Amino acid sequence: TQSTWGFFASRVSSLDRRAPVREKMTQYANDVKLFGKWTYDDVEVSDISLTDYIAVKQKSAVFLPHTAGRYQTKRFRKAQCPIVERLVNSLMRHGRNNGKKVKAVRIVKHCFEIIHLLTDRNPVQVLVEAVSNSGPREDSTRIGTAGVVRRQAVDVSPLRRVNMALWLIATGAREAAFRNIKTIAECLADEVVNASKGSSHSYAIKKKDEIERVAKANR
Repeated sequence: TQSTWGFFASRVSSLDRRAPVREKMTQYANDVKLFGKWTYDDVEVSDISLTDYIAVKQKSAVFLPHTAGRYQTKRFRKAQCPIVERLVNSLMRHGRNNGKKVKAVRIVKHCFEIIHLLTDRNPVQVLVEAVSNSGPREDSTRIGTAGVVRRQAVDVSPLRRVNMALWLIATGAREAAFRNIKTIAECLADEVVNASKGSSHSYAIKKKDEIERVAKANR
């Protein structure tokens, strides 16, 4: 029995020795940074209508934009998907890139490094501003009455604004990188930076302005 007590005593003392390490780990785990580098603490969504649809706080603050969450099982659940992960997903387009998420994550990682070099700001904040600026606020829909089809201007919901913005940014980067010496990461960085400034050099901003101009004509 004495040997048994000795065994338990040694186990307890070893657990005591490990306790501070566990405390240090939890302390570290609370400070979540994207790719271990970019903080979410100072990221602000300036457009009040998009605060619920651009996920950068609480649960959506992740180390890696690869959560493997089931965001398509229910309507509107994708609004809770981290905004950086949604950008990663929208890069996996056109058959040959389907499912290559690790490749898309690597592209976004390199892109964020370039954005930081270009702007000297937090790339997550730059992306949030780009998404806020790139979503069209007004669009036109087809309305058919007795065989006569005309277009009617309509307001765009916040979720669709975010969806359209991400799609336009990814498409602009993809088209810029095609048959070009620049890498997709460099093209994506240029697109995001220009979109965050509202510059007409951005594909997304040009398309947004065009959509809103057509909608204005169809009011």
